[in-house]
Amino acid sequence: MYPASQVNPDIELKGNVSGKRIKLTKAKEETKRFIKTQRMGVVSLSIIVIIILAAICAPLIAPYDPVAQDRAAFMLAPTQAHIMGTDDLGRDIFSRIIYGARVSLLVGMATVVISMVLGTMLGVVSGYFGKAVDMVIQRIMDAIMAIPPLILALFIAALLGPAIKNVIIALTIVNIPHFARITRGEMLRIKEMNYVEASRSAGASAFRIIFKHGLPNMMAPIIVIASLTFGQSIIAEASLSFLGIGTPPPNPSWGLMLSGASSYMENAPWMVLFPGLILSAAVLAFNLLGDSLRDFLDPKLN
Repeated sequence: MYPASQVNPDIELKGNVSGKRIKLTKAKEETKRFIKTQRMGVVSLSIIVIIILAAICAPLIAPYDPVAQDRAAFMLAPTQAHIMGTDDLGRDIFSRIIYGARVSLLVGMATVVISMVLGTMLGVVSGYFGKAVDMVIQRIMDAIMAIPPLILALFIAALLGPAIKNVIIALTIVNIPHFARITRGEMLRIKEMNYVEASRSAGASAFRIIFKHGLPNMMAPIIVIASLTFGQSIIAEASLSFLGIGTPPPNPSWGLMLSGASSYMENAPWMVLFPGLILSAAVLAFNLLGDSLRDFLDPKLN
């Protein structure tokens, strides 16, 4: 082996470039395989991308202010001017649905990211160290999971008050145990592997083993759970808003729109139909994407 000072930098640079090309080629191959084998996943991903783009470009797409009231346009049926009609306050339903996607995606993304980070950290620590640490963490997870998720979210959201950040806090607490349980089981399996034992014998620290061997080898189930949790968070936010303890009015929210329209189902069915269809399509897309990712990432099915 040559000393570091004698290594040719051109050779090292070529090696890095070659490694990047191999990774890029592998990523392209995996993408092609996903498109070829998971048609439903591709359709679901397309729907999700459309919803995300609509939320990002809401000011450009929405024809009206989502909170502006028009006293001359109360409960109008779908027309060319209002393609999804108007609600009981004369607000354009299409514009409110577009802006409502922002709330749903914000709650879903924040909930998934925070609960995934905290739950994964707790699960990995619990699975690797075991004993008293494992017992304490798992009993806390058991206590959270002993309460039905929606009931617990309702209690926390009602205790904190109606606000988007409080909905995120409530749903995060509810979803942490799901990630913690999955990652704990994976860590228990991974830490018994021969390569982990070899690293431990070579003097590798727990931090190094967890981040070099543990987390990279449990990303597949984490990604699947994250996708499923995203859809569950969207419908949970809608449920809380429907019950009046989620997104506060007049902010547009799919659940809040359904709550306000529940009294006008016979006279103005479009007020329920369009928000309900969009909410169902979004949740179904995330759930189907999670199923497709599970099938794609499971080596037993490949």
